[in-house]
Amino acid sequence: MDYNLLPGTEIKVSKICLGTMTFGRQNNEKEGHNQMDYSYYKGVNFFDTAELYPVPPSPETQGETERIIGSWLKKTGNRDKIILASKVAGPSSFSKHIRKDMSYSKNTVNEAIDNSLDRLKTDYIDLYQIHWPERVTNFFGKRGYEFYKEDPWKYNFDLILDVLEENIKKGKIRNIGISNETPWGLMKYINESRESRTKIISIQNPYSLLNRTFEIGNSEICHKENIGLLAYSPLGFGTLTGKYLGGNMPKNARLTLFPNYDRFSNEESEKAIQNYHDLAKKNEINLTTMALSFVNDRSFVTSNIIGATSIDQLKENIDSYKTLLSDEILDEINIIHNSQPNPAP
Repeated sequence: MDYNLLPGTEIKVSKICLGTMTFGRQNNEKEGHNQMDYSYYKGVNFFDTAELYPVPPSPETQGETERIIGSWLKKTGNRDKIILASKVAGPSSFSKHIRKDMSYSKNTVNEAIDNSLDRLKTDYIDLYQIHWPERVTNFFGKRGYEFYKEDPWKYNFDLILDVLEENIKKGKIRNIGISNETPWGLMKYINESRESRTKIISIQNPYSLLNRTFEIGNSEICHKENIGLLAYSPLGFGTLTGKYLGGNMPKNARLTLFPNYDRFSNEESEKAIQNYHDLAKKNEINLTTMALSFVNDRSFVTSNIIGATSIDQLKENIDSYKTLLSDEILDEINIIHNSQPNPAP
């Protein structure tokens, strides 16, 4: 396995991060433990989760993913060998079952951290992240910014950084990051922490062959401000495996079970996926491997968050770190991208 430093720290994380949002919904506890066993065996030392998980979220399963990770950490005694990341959920129609008050306040963030620590069976979280902005902006499948004259939420950058700083001093969290953020939001967090607060070190945003919008603004900030991208949805909810091409809907596949998760399933995306599939086939490389290797190789990516529901999928995803795409393949990828830029939000 290859490793990168979390920016500004001495913490080495695997280039492949184990995403866990299927644990407790598509994967039961035993299957989750098997995935963590295998990932650890292959050198993956970075696990990402959230208080919201599993996904799709529901009151009945909320927190189950963290509980499954906690039971594995307790069983194996591997807490000091794993870099653990989690997130606090903000206001939305799909998170209101978590707490009565879903704003980012001192009380809600403290409550979220304490509950996650309890479920994870640990005294500290290595990287604690704001799951999405409290303000109304473009995230979770919305490409362009739309101005809203009425925004019911405050811009709580100061408050959020203060409460996270307090928890760092208490030893409950070690480092902080953000997720699903825009360039403006990223720079606000950086600027608000320049004087006396702990700096954010990571941003977790979608990034794949179907959505390279991160390159437009956020990637430059990451390079110049030493922030690492934790790329999620590198396979576009599995569409970049090619298994859904031609209208196929494999049994028990994510989009078969949850068809409303169709962010990467529009007509233009399908055309792009077919072109990437043909490119991979021409170069005798697996489409999954090509899609993941492209993400792995970006200079602003600290770790690539993969997710799987079976060990076979997990093996293929983890092994992608071994493949380095040639300049010729990268040039052809960019030809496709330039003709069909960012077809999925």
